Formats: sequence, structure tokens, C-alpha cells
Amino acid sequence: MNTSANTPKGRLFLVPAPLDFGCTQQAPVTDVIPTHTLKTAAGLQHWVCENAKSARAYLKRIGEHHPLVAPLQEQSLQELPRHVHKKGDHEAGQFDARPLLAPALAGHDMGLISEAGMPAVADPGSSVVRAAHDLGLEVIALTGPVSLLLALAASGLNGQNFAFVGYLPQDAGERSQRLKELESFALRTGQTQIFIETPYRNPALWQALVQTLQPNTRLAISIGLTLESGRNRSDLVKNWRQQAHQGKTTGKDKNAFPPADTPAVFSIGR
Repeated sequence: MNTSANTPKGRLFLVPAPLDFGCTQQAPVTDVIPTHTLKTAAGLQHWVCENAKSARAYLKRIGEHHPLVAPLQEQSLQELPRHVHKKGDHEAGQFDARPLLAPALAGHDMGLISEAGMPAVADPGSSVVRAAHDLGLEVIALTGPVSLLLALAASGLNGQNFAFVGYLPQDAGERSQRLKELESFALRTGQTQIFIETPYRNPALWQALVQTLQPNTRLAISIGLTLESGRNRSDLVKNWRQQAHQGKTTGKDKNAFPPADTPAVFSIGR
């Protein structure tokens, strides 16, 4: 990464992506991503990404509305390592992202992109942002959808005091214990607790929620955010249970809520 001291440094742009990754339906990219963000992304050729394939697919969608500065095959895409996806990169020393930013040190603007939403929020990428700051690069977060905030706004839960706690344990016993801990804290402090799950596990998590939480705890679920088919529901757990008894939220059919093939955000509180 040897560069001339006189070479102006590039900037790191945090480029939000549509929330429809992995969904059968896609929203028009111009409906969910502001024009300025799309134009800025179209002018970048050097990227750090979560997944090169999904990054190219997004760039292709952008190119349908704004000419890309370079063809897809000439875009420079560096993927974050797999262990960063599995273990995260938010702790100092977990991953040294400085080598990924060599193009910026050579004077090129760069983009950081995840598969959906804002990079480094509920997704890997914080190590790249930290490295950029440490290297004296300007970091610019562009405007775009952030699923956690959209879900929180639609939940009716406390938006003044909230926490995103990531994924819950997969083991049923550990998951129930964690839910009880989060619920106790939420009811005691008023802090909304927000979490997510891999879509195919949505029904199992929902079953755990309605079986474990207290009847008067409020549970909110948002699915397919920014999609035409997207839905938000916020209700007391006792009312969710009543719906379950009526067979409307079993997760066994395409109309089930929450479905097993669409990203969802779960929130609990009072």
C-alpha cells in the first residue's frame, strides 16, 4: 500500500442496497434508493462487498437508470472474508481491513456495500469503516433503507430507547432463555428489543415468541419491508396466540405470517 504522500486520498462511500435480496419479488430500485445514492454508486469502480454476485446484480440494476463508470466485468469487487460473515468484524483486532482500502489510498473513491440495507448495520463492514477512519479517509454514508429503523417506526414500540441484539440462539432451550432475558429487560426499562432471523427460521422463532413471552408483552413483526407485499403487525402476545389458535400464523402456507421465505424484523417491548 505504498502511495505518494502527495496523492489525494479517495473517499469511502457506504452504499445502501435494496431490502429485497433473496425475495421472489423486487421493488423498483428507483422507488427505494434515492437518485443521489444511485448516481454516486454508478460513478464508483472500486468496491468492498459482502458478496460479489449480489453486488454485481445491484450494479446492473443501477446501470439500467444511470450509466456505470465502468462495465460490470471491469468493476473491482473485493469480498469480505467468510469468517467475517460468520463471526462479525465489530471487535478491534478481529480483522484488518486496511489492505482492502488500497485503491482509496491511491486516490480512488470506493464503495462499501452489503447484500441488503445499510452496510455495517446488522451486516459486516464495520471493520472497513474503522480502517478508513484510521487511514485518514473521508467516510460518507449515503441515504437508503435501513430495515431496523423502518420496522421500529412501524412497531408502535419505544423509538426513544431501543437496542438491536442480532440473532437469537438456535437451540430451543437457549433461545427461550434469551427471550425471557430480553423481555424482562424490555419491560423493566422500556427499551425496545429488536432482532432478526434467517427467513426459513421465521416460523420457529415466532412459535417460540408466542409460547415464551408474557401475554401483555407487545410483539411487532415487519416483513418484506419496502416491497408492495410488505406487512407490519404489532399486537399483544395474547392476541398473537389467539390468531395462532385460529391457524392463521402456522408458517405452513404462502399466506402465513410470518412467512419462511421473506426477511423479517422482530421487536418486543411494552
